[in-house]
Amino acid sequence: MDPFSQLILAISVASFFTFQWLFHSVSPWVSTRVSDGFLRLSHKQRIEWNSRTVSTFHALVVGLFCLYILLFDDAVNEDPVWGDPTLVKINVGITTGYLISDLLLIFYYWKAIGDKFFVIHHLAALYAYYYVLGQGMLPYFANFRLLAEFSTPCVNQRWFFEVLGYPKSSKPNIANGVMMAAIFFLVRIAVMPVYYSRMYFVYGTEAFYRVSWGGRSAWMLSSFCLDIMNIMWMHKIARGCYKVLRSGRQRKAVTQENGKTE
Repeated sequence: MDPFSQLILAISVASFFTFQWLFHSVSPWVSTRVSDGFLRLSHKQRIEWNSRTVSTFHALVVGLFCLYILLFDDAVNEDPVWGDPTLVKINVGITTGYLISDLLLIFYYWKAIGDKFFVIHHLAALYAYYYVLGQGMLPYFANFRLLAEFSTPCVNQRWFFEVLGYPKSSKPNIANGVMMAAIFFLVRIAVMPVYYSRMYFVYGTEAFYRVSWGGRSAWMLSSFCLDIMNIMWMHKIARGCYKVLRSGRQRKAVTQENGKTE
């Protein structure tokens, strides 16, 4: 194993243990000091709270790193199939450690945070990332998928508001809901034409045929699988956002009507 591969392996292992430490130690310690509501949660809710706290931290770190690569890594942007994968491998290594850590927690605390869709999502991502880390192929596409992480903090914040008892019609909840729907759409749905157009232009080229059959199947199948789930989640988020906005308008209208009556 070459020194750089050893470094990526070390990063993945360190990432795994870091996220385990954040889940078991850091999140509970910080949460009890930041939010009084954390102490009133049930055991299952505290497990999910810690899981989502770690998820938010991972999303911010990896998402910002991903954005930096997309903006400044010319080698990857000019050659999306075989461009220099150094920075992408580091970012994917961090995510790989997180995904394995999260899978372990999902299975161990299945009654609290078990979700078959998350298991499928994690396994599909790990399958694709195996080829990125092992063979350095498709760095642009691997990194591009990580843009989706920018929607995670708002999704988690929605759950935090819910367990803390914030009314769905409250201003913080409505603001976060609208932001969540907008960001989710931008980084998971609106970017699909860009992603698949790059895939289309690469398809059939010499660089494409240098990718192994396993790498091609991992790239395409995982992309389709993840995007089908993204569309399903977008549908649920849009419906939820619409209901909250509608209830907020109705409540405002009733308040105004009562004010006129008085």
